[in-house]
Amino acid sequence: MNKESNQGNVTNRLAREKSPYLQQHAHDPVNWYPWDDEAFRKAREEDKPIFLSIGYSTCHWCHVMKKESFQDESVAKLLNDSFVSIKVDREERPDIDSIYMSVCQAINGRGGWPLTILMTPDRKPFYAATYIPRESHYGIPGMKDIIPAISDLWLNKKDEIINSANDITTAIASSAMVSEKTDPNTQLDENVLHRTFQQLHATFDQVYAGFGRAPKFPTPHNLMFLLRYWKRTGNASALDMVESTLSAMRVGGIYDHIGYGFHRYSTDRQWLVPHFEKMLYDQALMIIVLAETYQATGNIEYSGNARQILSYLKRDMLSEQGAFFSAEDADSEGEEGKFYLWEAEEIDNILGKDSAGIFKKLFNITKEGNFIEEHNKKVTGKNIPHMIANLSDSVENSKHTNSIESTAESIESSRQKLFNEREKRIHPSKDDKILTDWNGLTIVALCKAAQAFNEDEYAKMAEIAADFFLEKMVYRNGKIMHMYKEGEAGVDAFLEDYAFFTWGLLELYHTVFRTEYLEHAIKINNYMLAHFHDNINGGFYHTSTDAEELIFRNKEVYDGAIPSGNSVCIMNILRIATITADPELEGIGLNALDAFAGKVNSAPAGYTYLMTAADTAINGSVQIIVAGDHEDAATRDIISLINERFIPEKIVLLIPENKNDKINDIAPYTKGMKAIDGKPAVHICKEHTCERPLKGTHDIVKNIEALSRY
Repeated sequence: MNKESNQGNVTNRLAREKSPYLQQHAHDPVNWYPWDDEAFRKAREEDKPIFLSIGYSTCHWCHVMKKESFQDESVAKLLNDSFVSIKVDREERPDIDSIYMSVCQAINGRGGWPLTILMTPDRKPFYAATYIPRESHYGIPGMKDIIPAISDLWLNKKDEIINSANDITTAIASSAMVSEKTDPNTQLDENVLHRTFQQLHATFDQVYAGFGRAPKFPTPHNLMFLLRYWKRTGNASALDMVESTLSAMRVGGIYDHIGYGFHRYSTDRQWLVPHFEKMLYDQALMIIVLAETYQATGNIEYSGNARQILSYLKRDMLSEQGAFFSAEDADSEGEEGKFYLWEAEEIDNILGKDSAGIFKKLFNITKEGNFIEEHNKKVTGKNIPHMIANLSDSVENSKHTNSIESTAESIESSRQKLFNEREKRIHPSKDDKILTDWNGLTIVALCKAAQAFNEDEYAKMAEIAADFFLEKMVYRNGKIMHMYKEGEAGVDAFLEDYAFFTWGLLELYHTVFRTEYLEHAIKINNYMLAHFHDNINGGFYHTSTDAEELIFRNKEVYDGAIPSGNSVCIMNILRIATITADPELEGIGLNALDAFAGKVNSAPAGYTYLMTAADTAINGSVQIIVAGDHEDAATRDIISLINERFIPEKIVLLIPENKNDKINDIAPYTKGMKAIDGKPAVHICKEHTCERPLKGTHDIVKNIEALSRY
């Protein structure tokens, strides 16, 4: 039986929840409620405002605010006396987070987590902030001053607060509900693609690579756009920006050189000091862009980096069901980064003098350390392993007497020893909920890697993950669920779930050519169209028609840490419309692009995956139809030939001899496309026109190579 109390180590209502983030706060003295009717009913009955706190389990500043304020008895008493306090996991309920983050950004011009919203019992916000310190300092108000001040206003000037909340809600809802296409003549054309490149080029850091100064985020979809821009135009600067950024991130402290995988973001311009949490979506998106850059350049450093990340996912993030967990924390033992940091003497003791000397020199390990406490700026004597350049350049610049090969062997041996030693440490906590949207991205990543590296293991992992979701999370009518935890599916899915999982199924078909994956993708996309599409203004809402009603229903198109649901939905629709030759479906995708044209035209670099969809709409995609048996060596060789090349948004269909395969029903124009004289034939279709079938190895190779040139 859970108890309500603000005294001692007792549980509050969050102990009943499955979210790891909510469970983290189950023993706070704050009388937390989850987002439910009970909380709002209590607020109305007791005439109290609501203190809404939104975060996620691996958020560093969420941990700081918990330790500093929510575990403090005096702060808890203030909250319990004057507010009804609600905790929300933004990964479990991105709909709530999206609405109130838009409020925070509108009021303050910025957002972030933890997100703090004060609102009326009918959910209308009147105050928004991110992290709030316990005590006021340097002109920043703290919890101990804010709570009594708001409480006093609520008691004495409640009408003013309610009027303000109504005005804020009306203004933001009106902004969200109007048609995004403010000018009916505005469309996304070739010029907007050039402007996107120009804006990315203008913000590109010519010294340390990446975009902007600090903090720096991976934003792999920026690089995906640049790869396609290079492919379309031949602009060498676009490819150079991609390669420079991937290299800088790979050698920097944002990359875990001991256990692999990318941390969330770099706090500095040099990619040295990260916030140490590891998110599944970052790994997936980085694998995608690394695989594509390998296809574009043939540089094995990119395939090696992608394989390392995949080994991390398989080792540490793979559930027994074959799907992937969400994240790993930045903190362990109450300290951010403690699991990942090293003292020079510690490395000496583990590796021995000679090996330690090589490792410390190449990874810039010093006695003084390079990790500085964020709060007090103290040098700690702890080190984040990082390189100044890639291994071959580092060896050459250091004038090391050993060869690159022998140095690489020494480094790998040292890395393995350090990894084994690190495994003995207390690990950061793992957020073990399984999310459909992030797993959809991971299925895409596995498929991209399987294609680019001709690696069947990755394809099999993608199939196992997809089959789990199709069995446990997808209804017969195409409706899907958002989260799986402790053996149960829960929370109706959001637009990103439909978008990313459909993307995953499309890539999975293009990898293993099981037509049922394509059928599932079409069914799920159809459900999304029926329940998320704005039939009046175009585009797609974040929530379904049968979702919980919030203060307004919004659409998201900004491509932030991950591509937006709208951007990916539009790309999916264009691809499915091409596969099925459905002009009506294509029109829905094009209308959605037009709907957002007014919003994105002035600053398209904030919408780079949408620009990738626009690029596909403007320049088209190529269809490569292979008629032949998938088990036949010659057919598989042709597919490998296609997959090892960077051909943006290519659509590859396989027409087998098997009469039971339904691909001809899905893509009727493929009827009659068959193997010739027992050998596979290839049909290349562009701009709704198919060329004559190619059957000789020379012709097939020549034409496929032509597709991969800019």
